[in-house]
Amino acid sequence: MSTDDAKTLIETAISRFLKEVPALAPLKLIFAVELRGRGDVQMYRVELPGPKITKGIAEDARVRVEMPRAFFNIMAREAEIADWREAFMYGKAKATGVQEIIKLIVHVVEKQEERQRLRRARS
Repeated sequence: MSTDDAKTLIETAISRFLKEVPALAPLKLIFAVELRGRGDVQMYRVELPGPKITKGIAEDARVRVEMPRAFFNIMAREAEIADWREAFMYGKAKATGVQEIIKLIVHVVEKQEERQRLRRARS
């Protein structure tokens, strides 16, 4: 898969995620995405809001997200927030960096999931 495909998939993953968790849309954040393939690592710098995605090392990233490329390809196209949470919980994906930012994102996602559960319970 080419670089352009990876950029498109990162964009797809972000837009799908923000559609499910709109409260994170205004978040100003620079993060790194590292996709591990067979014998190589592709690195991207992602700037939110946007997203503005560029290939290369994100020296100014506050958070780094790492996962296998093949796994990311599937997640970008199909995953919902519960799938992402599970991926991080079971170590398929890893987020490192400024803990306050990671905790904030986790908190906002949990609140969104709570709202969705309440909506389902009412209907």
